[in-house]
Amino acid sequence: MARARCTALFATAIGDCAIAWNDVGLTGVWLPATSRDALQRRLRSSCPVALATTPSGEISAIVEAIARLLGGEHVAFDSARLDLADTDAFDARVYAVTRTIAAGQVLTYGEVAARVGGDASARAVGQSLGRNPWPIVVPCHRVVAAGNGLGGFSAPGGTATKRRLLAIERARRADAPDLFDAPVDAALDPASGGEAGARA
Repeated sequence: MARARCTALFATAIGDCAIAWNDVGLTGVWLPATSRDALQRRLRSSCPVALATTPSGEISAIVEAIARLLGGEHVAFDSARLDLADTDAFDARVYAVTRTIAAGQVLTYGEVAARVGGDASARAVGQSLGRNPWPIVVPCHRVVAAGNGLGGFSAPGGTATKRRLLAIERARRADAPDLFDAPVDAALDPASGGEAGARA
């Protein structure tokens, strides 16, 4: 992960999330862990020299946008700057394509691979998204398996979290209109996913 200068925790409709950044842009985003303490431990482990602070300016706007998205609004993160210093060229291409998927829409791993072009395959796309340091901003939850499957998601809660995020966004595919529906009272349960990390 690129070196973070600052970190912050913030509340959302699905629980506490976290963000890290430096002068270049975002270095990481974390979805809720098993508890706020667990999230703080993960943040300290990932960003040991960063200063916990209150976001301002463009970072504050990103925090607000993440909270709005997780509250059910369709929000875009086109202008959010990312620090890609530690991101290899292939991953950067995958993330650029993934960032074009709007809230409420999905692409399959194969469709993303086709848009990335060159040496891309569905498997390679899935592995790349598994390294994504910026879930939500780089919306890896919107990349799903072919054949009406969800595919993987290594954030706490696993595929239950992925399904919940897609349900919040009212995501649909023409061939499976109810694939991403979750019960109205379903709660995000990070405990079911352990400490896998905020990755797709």
